[in-house]
Amino acid sequence: MGTAVVVVIECGLVTDNAQQKPDQNAAPREESSGITSDLGHRSGYQLPEDPFGQLLEVLDIRALGANTFMGQSQPQPNGRAFGGQVLAQCIMAAGRTVDEIHGEGERHIHSLHGYFLRPADSSREIRFEVERMRDGRSFSARRVHAYQDDRVLLSMITSFQEPAGGLDHQEQMPNVPRPEELPSIAELLKDVDDPRVAFLVRGRPVDMRWVDSPLYGKEFARNDRQSVWVRFTGEMPTDPLLNAAATAYMSDYTLLEPVLRRHGISWSDPRLRPASLDHAMWFHRVPRVGEWMLYTQSSPSAQSGRGLGVGRLFHEDGTLMASVAQEGMVRLKEG
Repeated sequence: MGTAVVVVIECGLVTDNAQQKPDQNAAPREESSGITSDLGHRSGYQLPEDPFGQLLEVLDIRALGANTFMGQSQPQPNGRAFGGQVLAQCIMAAGRTVDEIHGEGERHIHSLHGYFLRPADSSREIRFEVERMRDGRSFSARRVHAYQDDRVLLSMITSFQEPAGGLDHQEQMPNVPRPEELPSIAELLKDVDDPRVAFLVRGRPVDMRWVDSPLYGKEFARNDRQSVWVRFTGEMPTDPLLNAAATAYMSDYTLLEPVLRRHGISWSDPRLRPASLDHAMWFHRVPRVGEWMLYTQSSPSAQSGRGLGVGRLFHEDGTLMASVAQEGMVRLKEG
């Protein structure tokens, strides 16, 4: 999910001070993504005609120099750039500098660790500065900072590896109903009379199908884990770097939901104030995001106003593509 750079994990909706410019010096911001909470709709926001095409444009960052790139953001109802988008753009920036040295697609991203430090204004461009930390015989390491003005929004370290032989095993994908057997979010929310529904149904480039009842409304399964089928709404090009960035983008949705589910908290709870703090990923195999992927998630711990979500992303053929972890601030507003 997003984060301080759009922390609304699920809906991308904000409750507080939505008409104000983001405070660039603020700590990670508390937000609510509930269907029934205040939309915080920025004046002038319009649903994109083609959310997936818009995503491809946003990920096509442009080079200003050998280590500097610029990118635009997807407009959001709350005026805050989606954290998964900024994370994906950082991957694109780092990967461009690796491809320049070793050849396109010769080294693939295998891990990243990022910290969301400040919110980003989705109406303004973001600058990405890449530090080439190391280029060894098999591995390349990069540090990327995302900026607006001179303020750091996201700080990430990532590593790329040249493919090699070795031990090979993976967890098995759980046996769950196929996505075709599950309702879409449009079907789930068809009877909800709320202006936010249009954004949830038509404003995002990802189709999501919950195996368990989703956290909208008051009735849902109170489990210690959940599974969500996810797929982009358009055809993804075959570029491995783009597929990796898109996988990171997708992984930022729903990951803190197991924290809420364990405590019986829905997105419609007006007390809810979540904010992502960090995001880590391990790419076990070169991602392929043109098909459905099963996102299995759990929360091993919550304490001190923070909750940890961990996940596995399986290709629909059962191949384990990536593992993900994210810690978020999860608070319930008093009164």
